[in-house]
Amino acid sequence: MEGKSVVDQQRECSILAETEKSECVGMQNNQQEFKKMRALLEKHDPSSKDYDDLTIRRFLRARDLDIDKACAMFLKYLKWRKTFIPNGSISVSEVQNEIAQNKMFMQGSDKTGRPITLVFGGRHFCNKKSGVEEFKRFVVFGLDKLCSRIPPGQEKFVVIGDLQGWGYSCSDIRGYLAALSILQDYYPERLGKLFILHVPYVFMTVWKMVYPFIDEKTKEKIVFVENKQLKSTLLKDIDENQLPEIYGGKLKMVPIQDD
Repeated sequence: MEGKSVVDQQRECSILAETEKSECVGMQNNQQEFKKMRALLEKHDPSSKDYDDLTIRRFLRARDLDIDKACAMFLKYLKWRKTFIPNGSISVSEVQNEIAQNKMFMQGSDKTGRPITLVFGGRHFCNKKSGVEEFKRFVVFGLDKLCSRIPPGQEKFVVIGDLQGWGYSCSDIRGYLAALSILQDYYPERLGKLFILHVPYVFMTVWKMVYPFIDEKTKEKIVFVENKQLKSTLLKDIDENQLPEIYGGKLKMVPIQDD
């Protein structure tokens, strides 16, 4: 505060004190809402006791601290998890046709420690053998793999979606909407950022159809990257030794099933 009058210094100290007081009250309120939500969940479904506080808080944040909405969302998640993933996890044998397309890879981590996955949209084709159900299992398979790599102190992951070679034969509206629903409804507050690369003009027709179903919080995390600024844009968030070789980095790609 050097060079400022006593009055200015007092004013700044007062503002700082009020800010800290407001933040403290906000944290106390959040804690109270969390405790109420935890109690309600355990009353409706005792199995919610198996989930840690961070998981519960993510659902609460996803619904802007509205306890009723957050509880409904979490209870829906519990029911979905029990029915869609009865064994607790998706095995490789359940997603063989999707894995055969060689479209999802595990990478390193960004500068904040968030694990990165690389998805090639141009390698995705509608699964004619098992339909959208196997694709949904593959999405969960990949998301669970990603979440298992999130280090302590971090809650999110990063996705690089590469649309090189994407054409109408890759278009799968049902699949895209299913994946979006799974991400938003059952993995809230997990996506840190989505980089979309090599976007062909024809893709925007499909994007306009999907965009209305994306919630506002997710929209804020999507970055369309210009081809000329691809490496420089990615390097703002990802160190070169964690960047895939195909984008000028030093990291080899690891298929999702081999991670």
